[in-house]
Amino acid sequence: CCRSDLERRIGLQLDQAILEDILIPASSYGNGHSPMYDTDSVLRIFSIFMNLDEDDDEDGHLIDESEMMFDFDSPGSPKQSSILKVSKLLDNYIAEVALDSNLTPSKFIALAELLPDHARVVTDGLYRAVDIFLKVHPNIKDSERYRLCKTIDCQKLSQEACSHAAQNERLPVQMAVQVLYFEQIRLRNAMNGGHSQFFFGSLPGHFPQRSSSGAGSGAISPRDNYASVRRENRELKLEVARMRMRLTDLEKDHVSMKQELVKSNPANKLFKSFTKKLSKLNTLFQLNGVKPLGSRANSESRFFFQKRRRHSLG
Repeated sequence: CCRSDLERRIGLQLDQAILEDILIPASSYGNGHSPMYDTDSVLRIFSIFMNLDEDDDEDGHLIDESEMMFDFDSPGSPKQSSILKVSKLLDNYIAEVALDSNLTPSKFIALAELLPDHARVVTDGLYRAVDIFLKVHPNIKDSERYRLCKTIDCQKLSQEACSHAAQNERLPVQMAVQVLYFEQIRLRNAMNGGHSQFFFGSLPGHFPQRSSSGAGSGAISPRDNYASVRRENRELKLEVARMRMRLTDLEKDHVSMKQELVKSNPANKLFKSFTKKLSKLNTLFQLNGVKPLGSRANSESRFFFQKRRRHSLG
């Protein structure tokens, strides 16, 4: 009861907490493969914060409007500001516990999926945490590696994080291709003077604008030329990633075809069929009192043959 009450109190003020406040040691730490931190308790604390609008006060009455600082979800509102603080706190926490070699992928995924999509404007912090976890846990299954990376919204990665992810060999190939694809879109929007806030954590006004002073001159500015070179570079990386995936598929097909060829060799089938038919013929001859095929001639037939041969020579 005391533990639950303490967790609730922390959850109500979570936007004012720092990392050290939520690094709760696990009671079973030190017993072999037990994790270092109590992630279950932290999961409950963050869940309390995200459900503040539905909580009642201690007396059973609804929380007063003046006490509910999470009434609005619009950008810049108190609730949005608090959620952004809490999301940054959670990303820092996940990055810290990712260093624990005893932390299971399922626990990490539960933490990474705790907040809704709108809680993170940029997913660089979560990407950093995933990268740390993959570095500390290199022997996890491919399916777990893929599930970990699915928690990252590649459209909200910054340009720096995107460049790092495109060359990160710890990530699955599928994610590298996805990152390159979205960065190509971002670069295209940047060259067209777009203002999309849905790619790589960019906010309105963050994309470079074309200069109006050079309008009608027809000259390509160094900025446009640089963007064009970067776009071509990303397209080449995307093509290389696709070729890697295709090569892997072809290698699997080659091995499969080779195994099928060994199993279904026509020469082997013909020989087995011939042997089977010959065996049936021999059985049939034996039933009718006829010598099997391939058997030696009896002594009388050999004597008769030798006798005829001597007469023919005389």
